[in-house]
Formats: sequence, structure tokens, C-alpha cells
Amino acid sequence: MKGTRQAWLEARLELLKAEKELTHRSDEVARQRRALPWVRIDEDYRFETDDGSALLADLFRGRSQLLVYHFMFGPDYEAGCPACSAIADGFNGIVVHLDNHDVAMTAVSTAPLAKLQAYKHRMGWKFPWASSLDGDFNFDFHVSISEEQERGGPVEYNYGERDLRPLLEDGQGPREFAAMCGTDVPGFLRQAPGMSAFALEDGVVYHTYSAYARGLDGLWGMYQWLDRAPLGRNEEGLWFRRHDEY
Repeated sequence: MKGTRQAWLEARLELLKAEKELTHRSDEVARQRRALPWVRIDEDYRFETDDGSALLADLFRGRSQLLVYHFMFGPDYEAGCPACSAIADGFNGIVVHLDNHDVAMTAVSTAPLAKLQAYKHRMGWKFPWASSLDGDFNFDFHVSISEEQERGGPVEYNYGERDLRPLLEDGQGPREFAAMCGTDVPGFLRQAPGMSAFALEDGVVYHTYSAYARGLDGLWGMYQWLDRAPLGRNEEGLWFRRHDEY
């Protein structure tokens, strides 16, 4: 749609009202997010990191807050999920700023540490990345499931039930994504994206927040820019690739 500068300005001022309402609503939602009760974690989750074996409290790296991105990279993957990789491109550069604001950030995946390190080197990333292989962390936070769970019926995801059997039975599923990760559809679907927040107080770790699925939209840096481009997200099929594959 085309028009005059005056028509544009009138429409822009109307849109500005909506944008301000959205900003104020977003501020209120952030306040509600911070007001969630803290849940004590008593499990001794263990991870493999560049610095060796670590407990969840060690991932704070001396800070009082921890943000974890649940990166889809399963044990049988040969490369990380392209969507998670796009999100990681966005947060890779902000970790240093979070570090200096009393907030540690790390990615966590179930793939062996050597695979994570190789992929991280390929992508040129600097953020910490820990492996939770052989542990319950990913399962307890509902971003990984077993083969038995996958075949057995609905599983918990995004505070509801998710049944993967239709995707497995029709032979379709996210085949292109699975192929890009070097695995099959069942293997790909056993992992899911998410993020979780934790606090450390008097030596005790607390879970404060988790988000999944479209709850991660705000973490996609490229989408925030595309939403302001003339054609918006303008998505058709799997339009994006890893940054070294364009």
C-alpha cells in the first residue's frame, strides 16, 4: 500500500499508541515474571564443561543469577539445530554484558562435550556450553525425552501435552531440520528448545523461570529486526540457514 507522507504520519502516530501500549504491557509481564516464586533445586545435576566436571551451582561462575539456553543438540546429532543456532548467533555477543551485570549465561545440550566444542569452534561462538549427557537435567526441564517416551504417547512440553506420534507415523515430520542436524526425524524430535533462569542464594540454587516454543520469540534477535522490516518475517518454508551455509 502506498500513500502520501501525511497519510503515513497519521498512520504512524496511531501505531505509536499501540507500540507504547505493548511496551507498557511488556514491562508488566516482566514484573510478573520476576514475581514468580523461587523453587529450590536439591538434585545434584552434573555437567561436563570446558573447565571439567561441574555442578549446576558452578555454572553461575561466581554470579548470583544464571540463564540457560536449552540448545537442541542431541547425542546422535552431528550439528546443532539451525533454529537454535540462529538464536545463539544473537546472544553470543551479549554474554560479556550479562557477565558484568551479575548474570551468567550458558547453553546446555545432551550431546557429548567434544561435539559441542567442535560445533562451537565452527560457528565462531564464545559463550559457555555445557553437556548434560547421561544426566537428568534436560529431562527434568522437559526439553529432552527418551525413545520410550516418544513412542508412548503425550509428553510434557510448554506446560501442556505434546504428542509426537503423528509426526512419526506419517513419515514426514521436520525431515529437513533433522537432515541438517545429521539425524533422523525421531532423533531430532527427542530434543526441544527452551530457556531457564536460576538464582543462587546462600549456596542454594533456585529455579525461577522457564519458557518454551513461542515463548522464545523474543530471544530471536533476527526476528525483532524482521518485524520492523517492510515485509516482516516474510517466511516461506525453511528460509534461514546456519550463518556459514548461506
